[in-house]
Amino acid sequence: MKSARIVIVVALLVASSPLLTAQWPSYPTPGVPRDAKGAPTLDAPAPRTPDGKVDFSGIWTRGGGGGGRGRGAGAAPAPTTTPDGIPLSSFGEVAGRGFALPMQPWAAELKKKRMANNMKDNPDVWCLPIGLMQYHNHPQPRQIVQTKNLMLIAYESNYGLRYIYMDGRPAPNNDPQPWWFGYSRGWYEGNDTLVVETTNFYGDERAGWLDVNGSPYSDALKMTERFRRPNFGTLEIDITIDDPKAYTKPFTVRVNQRLMVDQEMIEFICNENEQSTDHIPRPGQAGLPAGPAPAQ
Repeated sequence: MKSARIVIVVALLVASSPLLTAQWPSYPTPGVPRDAKGAPTLDAPAPRTPDGKVDFSGIWTRGGGGGGRGRGAGAAPAPTTTPDGIPLSSFGEVAGRGFALPMQPWAAELKKKRMANNMKDNPDVWCLPIGLMQYHNHPQPRQIVQTKNLMLIAYESNYGLRYIYMDGRPAPNNDPQPWWFGYSRGWYEGNDTLVVETTNFYGDERAGWLDVNGSPYSDALKMTERFRRPNFGTLEIDITIDDPKAYTKPFTVRVNQRLMVDQEMIEFICNENEQSTDHIPRPGQAGLPAGPAPAQ
């Protein structure tokens, strides 16, 4: 049994996706190249900013590899690495199947404890931000809005909002309060690759979940993402996890995403009518929470 919220959310998405897509008026996505019949040509060249850089704007959904859905019986096994050997990340395991993470002993023990506890302390269960790697791999989509000095990533899951500063600022050095999303700064290498470095994570035992199975991270995490858009409809993100408190060495994984066309994000309010956590002990609390006081 996985955490109640994760299982319920994914099951509802799979079972009711036609209903979800019917909630919004159909409107074609502006700026998408199309063929003579109006179908999107997603293998067209990636869009560019006025200064010639790749523009990553768009609504993106989880791409293939690393445990994606939609492979029927008899289909060839999904790849677990890129052709050059980078592990394909998944929602369940940050490095996908078959890759042993270089964990420090305490981190391995904490992950084992989380899994034995049915992953019920994942922040997702408590309507909290779920960590950038879980957001990258989540089946619910995310929208990138790119401007000259700021990139925003709005995650449908838990209504997460991430800021990536692209104005050349340094990392904070004034001992700031840590962030659930970390503090992200981005810059281009050439015209095609956006590098994003994120530090100052809130990495306590409750917050630090790289994946659903509870691979931990600490406040020492430095995450370096390399965004590439090889064509109009494809997004590749290589992510290096460098956390000397939790791992004996850095490791790199790949996340693939694909463009959603002629669709919109759906409002997702995690706490609305939320009742499952009434039946789950809070982190660090033994037994079930007390029931409501009797009416007077």
